[in-house]
Amino acid sequence: MILLKNGFVISHNELVKKDILIDGELIKQIDDEINQDCETIDVSKMLVIPGAVDVHVHLREPGYEYKETIKTGSCSAAKGGVTSIMSMPNLNPCPDSYEHLKVQLDIIEKDSLVNTYPFGSVSVNEEDKYLSNIDEMHEHVYGLSDDGKGVNNLELLENAMKLTKKYNLTIASHAEDNIYKYSEAGEYVAVRREIELAKKIGCKYHFCHMSTKESFEAIKKAQDEGYTNITCEVAPHHLVLNKEMIKDANFKMNPPLRGEEDRLATVNALLSGVACMIASDHAPHSEEEKSKEYDLCPNGIIGLETMIPIIYTEFVKTNLISLDRFLEILVYNPIKVFNLPKRDLKEGMVADIAVLDIENEQEYTKDTIVSKGKNSPFIGNKYYGFNTLTIVSGKVVYKK
Repeated sequence: MILLKNGFVISHNELVKKDILIDGELIKQIDDEINQDCETIDVSKMLVIPGAVDVHVHLREPGYEYKETIKTGSCSAAKGGVTSIMSMPNLNPCPDSYEHLKVQLDIIEKDSLVNTYPFGSVSVNEEDKYLSNIDEMHEHVYGLSDDGKGVNNLELLENAMKLTKKYNLTIASHAEDNIYKYSEAGEYVAVRREIELAKKIGCKYHFCHMSTKESFEAIKKAQDEGYTNITCEVAPHHLVLNKEMIKDANFKMNPPLRGEEDRLATVNALLSGVACMIASDHAPHSEEEKSKEYDLCPNGIIGLETMIPIIYTEFVKTNLISLDRFLEILVYNPIKVFNLPKRDLKEGMVADIAVLDIENEQEYTKDTIVSKGKNSPFIGNKYYGFNTLTIVSGKVVYKK
């Protein structure tokens, strides 16, 4: 058993002091005071939450282990207070069949410290030519994606939508038009046409890392028309950075940082509910890759270890979002959209827990990063809400 003493939990937008007793994999008791002869951890003045769920993580294994592995990526998640992750399929082999998917599943079973749910790819090898073997994979995944590339083959996409509807899976779209590529139009042109297709098929369709005003307008219009199966996420970097802040290659990602008008539109999408969740788009690269000239280096930044403190500091502490909304965008909505195993801080539920230091401001430094990648634009910044303790299925997997 493990007893967490004197921590704060969130209840109806208030911080309430509670003790939490964990027995095996489950939360056995939550009460004002619990006395039990067992391992006791004092979490006074800390915020105890259900572990965050990040549906957009690049673990790089198999195929690109020099950037990250399932073990190091899951360690990074654990350090960040993220207890469930969905791993993107731009791998080698690409999970476009059960045979290829199983390579990743076996490593996850052996090495992952947190709950890890891989995406299958929409197209074979993410080449946008032939449909992946969805019939073969559907029992082993919660979603499909060709993240890192846009699906521009609309016939293929429509066929994928029909199968995901049949199997109750969600497609996570990296909306990017091949003609306009990284520009604002490259995103919203793809968003508009994919919305029309998703409305026609009636499947669950989720847009990754949205970043332009026009994209949010199109998604809101669809949601207002009753298409609540069309959802989107936003990333911390698009919420707090714009293109005027770019200093070096650690500020390079795809979608790129936009202008201030688009950044404000991204914030508004989160505040208004058009965007229902936060996702890090954790994308580690080697220091050698990121030391190249800006135009020659790969897209992507790490984010698992900073997602929670950025959102807590910039949005909760400033009263832009409520405590309840904090949990919705980090835990409950990702679970709902992708139909993931339920998690909550309640008696009888699986004990997936993060404990956040909301009292002390701390600097994010390169030497504390657990991920193999060190490519973050947030190094040197100070935040509240860094994670201090992570429990997954009743076991401590990270302790500061």
